[in-house]
Amino acid sequence: MSGPLDPVTLQVMLGGLRAVCEEMGAVLIRAAHSANIKERRDASTALFDAAGQMVMQAEHIPVHLGAMPDAVAAVLGEEHAAGDTWILNDPYHGGTHLPDITLVSPLFRRQRHVGFAATRAHHADVGGEVPGSMPAHSRRLEQEGVVIPPSRLARDWEIDGGMLDSLVARMRAPGQRAADLRAQLAANRLAARRIEELADRHGDELLDSAMREVLLYAERRTRASIAAMPDGRHRASDLLEDDGGGKPHDLRIECEVLIAGDELTVDFAGTDPQTDGNLNCPLSVTKSAVYYVVRVLTDADIPPSAGAYRPVHVTAPPGTVVNARPPAAVAGGNVETSSRIADVTMAALGQAVAAPAAGQGTMNNLTLGNERFTYYETMGGGQGACPDANGPSGVHVAMSNTLNTPIEALEVEFPLRVREYGLRRGSGGAGRHRGGDGIVREVEALEPMTFSLLTERRRVAPPGAHGGEPGLPGRNVVVRDGQEPQSLPSKAEGLLQMGERLRVETPGGGGHGPADPRRGVDPARTAAPGGE
Repeated sequence: MSGPLDPVTLQVMLGGLRAVCEEMGAVLIRAAHSANIKERRDASTALFDAAGQMVMQAEHIPVHLGAMPDAVAAVLGEEHAAGDTWILNDPYHGGTHLPDITLVSPLFRRQRHVGFAATRAHHADVGGEVPGSMPAHSRRLEQEGVVIPPSRLARDWEIDGGMLDSLVARMRAPGQRAADLRAQLAANRLAARRIEELADRHGDELLDSAMREVLLYAERRTRASIAAMPDGRHRASDLLEDDGGGKPHDLRIECEVLIAGDELTVDFAGTDPQTDGNLNCPLSVTKSAVYYVVRVLTDADIPPSAGAYRPVHVTAPPGTVVNARPPAAVAGGNVETSSRIADVTMAALGQAVAAPAAGQGTMNNLTLGNERFTYYETMGGGQGACPDANGPSGVHVAMSNTLNTPIEALEVEFPLRVREYGLRRGSGGAGRHRGGDGIVREVEALEPMTFSLLTERRRVAPPGAHGGEPGLPGRNVVVRDGQEPQSLPSKAEGLLQMGERLRVETPGGGGHGPADPRRGVDPARTAAPGGE
């Protein structure tokens, strides 16, 4: 089939490819052993063509998916055979940060290479100096865990046992790590079978045409959305709270957006140099955050594929916090800096099109553990109000998009008790439309354990838009019996003894538009910070 696909056939093939990605995700989540994957669903799946272009993804984790093409590119030049699988997590060779381990498998049809399947999952531990592998104060990449360059993990779908044992032996809970990696492999193998079935049903030529046409269709739709935006150049800047690399200071991210016809250029010139802490991120993560914003502000029906990003150009000076160079630490860059890049890009584009106010702008990363267990969680918060609606409360959106860990699962699996979990009433910014409220999550340690916090928006509040008020900043507190609660900075590590509690109050979202003074003052907004 040499010409373009007719609209009906294209939609049928789009649905088939999307279904493969969604089923890959279901296999991975259901086969995984760690709560971070099976409960929080901190994992992503995607399909690529033989040239390494992302053809389709499941609607999983934005920060994973926008950066995953670089993982496939890292193994593109290798010799491939059916059943091969490559593993990597090196942020400077296709990865993002070390807990995100990616498996890439070439897909074959009658000995012909037709594409790749890829899965990325955040593993609860990959070694390093602290349980959970998300240290608050790391300064070099090797402090954060095992660095895995692109390596062949499996042949003919059989894992190299020696290699697997060598990797997981350097991680905590090695049995769980191996089980999660096998779940990822199972998802990739499922993709190989489903692609074979698609070709059996529709023919090899139609499958090839569909992969090509999906990219072209997504590009056309994105170009049309950008062309509908007014041409212009817009700037915005925002701050990161860099408390990790020594003396606390703020890092500035500068963003200029150029809309010209049906193309969009996002330039981060003027952004601060990479830091001694771990808020650095590779360019792949920066691109991922920009792509997320483009997805939000263009037609929601555009297929999530590489074609949608062809009209989008991202530039960032090397050696900056948004385009770091090795051996810079990156644990916080993938989660916190990516959130701020999304905020600042949204703020710049929001000068040209209707866009929401800033959301909480952080994933509120918490890791707890000892040599017996590791627990990792990101926490929802308040999201920014839109021009025509209030912001949602207590949700994971933006670069995260995960679920929470249900209290029942948390207390069964870990030596933790949840003392409080609820909305942080009144933390959303006032405005014609209010920002969403953050949450309060307080956990009690039932045995000694370390904690690590990588959070943001504790000093710099999420701003409102078009006259809306900012949301309340977040707050981190250690509660010890007989002592005054101890406030912690946005990046913190420490030890919890049995019975001690860690309380995280997440930020509210910014309001949109000036508030109507006839509504009066919200008493919750005048309460003491963190008050309920």
